[in-house]
Amino acid sequence: MTERPVYIVDGTRTPFLKARGEPGPYTPVDLAVQCGRPLLLRQPFGAEEVDYVILGCVNVPSEEMNPARLAALRLGMGADMTAFTVQINCGSGMQSIDTAYKYISLGDADLILAGGSEALSHAPLLFRQEAVEWFSSLSKADSILEKVKTAASVNPNFFSPVIGLKRGLTDPIVDMNMGETAEKLAFLFEVSREEADQYAVTSHMRLHRATEEGFLEGELEPLFTDEGKVYDRDNGVRPESSVEKLAELKPSFEPPYGKVTAGNSSQITDGASWVILASEDAVERYDLTPKAKIRDSAWAALDPAIMGLGPVLSVTPLLDNNDLALDDIDLWEINEAFAAQVLACLKAWDSEEFCNEVLGRKERLGKLDHARLNVDGGAISLGHPVGTSGNRIVLHLANVLSRQEKKLGIATECIGGGQGGAMLLERV
Repeated sequence: MTERPVYIVDGTRTPFLKARGEPGPYTPVDLAVQCGRPLLLRQPFGAEEVDYVILGCVNVPSEEMNPARLAALRLGMGADMTAFTVQINCGSGMQSIDTAYKYISLGDADLILAGGSEALSHAPLLFRQEAVEWFSSLSKADSILEKVKTAASVNPNFFSPVIGLKRGLTDPIVDMNMGETAEKLAFLFEVSREEADQYAVTSHMRLHRATEEGFLEGELEPLFTDEGKVYDRDNGVRPESSVEKLAELKPSFEPPYGKVTAGNSSQITDGASWVILASEDAVERYDLTPKAKIRDSAWAALDPAIMGLGPVLSVTPLLDNNDLALDDIDLWEINEAFAAQVLACLKAWDSEEFCNEVLGRKERLGKLDHARLNVDGGAISLGHPVGTSGNRIVLHLANVLSRQEKKLGIATECIGGGQGGAMLLERV
């Protein structure tokens, strides 16, 4: 079957709001609805004419099972709108786009709303397993005497909750949290603390400049609360950041000599992003203006302990399949899970030993020009709402390709659990 071309015709995202020790004002569905409503209202087609709604979300609240469906209904897309949620950890927002891309390319759809939404500030507090077993014993006790006896065995520690997000960011196979995997890459690729801090400062400077110069206008839709408060920009950016200030922070995961700190890691945030994908038929039918064409996508998997190298493992075959080199790509979006992780990926591509032994190549792929990478900042300054980030980097890449009048771009991310995803875009 001949595959049809697929275009990104529009998209928008919310400001990313930093979690500040309490549940934020929005749930994942709230974010998805506020983000999607203005996007759909400005289209020349009715919302009910969309074929599917696909949403990436990782920390799904129990009150919002299948948030894609709830968002579609609240957006007025009709009771007969098929909507489903996808989850591949940090790649969920990109997976929604890739699933839509394949549906349209194979002729199964013409218009799809694909997004990502995450409210990490709403991650639950969990009872310990011992507490769960105690509650179970209490409920099964038949007599009053048994209930009293079981109640008396209560341990106060049962009521000390486990932070669900902390558990979710720890890989159960290798028993390492994501920060520890970044520390491993920093060691393996000799990423210095100063390099990581300098990268983090650059991320903040670039996002601040992009915000002040209006580069994000048209991409960002403000959020409103019931009390009338407005969020119109990403609130985690620190333009006053400096290498000297970051050097004062203690390592978060491997004290005292670790390289990964709160200052050079992605922020825990809430946010949503949507893109509209269309076939060539839909573009002509509704007189749409494509931002970019999706040329190809690739996914890869690797040892969870070095999950941060996911971009290297997914991008390399993507380049090979399209007869491209690193220098052929005009713009890059690599999700900034950790500064050390991004820098390790760049060093891996530039390592002849790594490229030979791991990628099976005779020569190194070369240096990736930092001037082409995350030109408006990334997750270190923006934040990393896990189910959203993969969607945001694809949307932003399409917008930057247009703004800078460049031809090719790649968006890619590492994925907790040891995977990676990548998408190749071409400006129309």
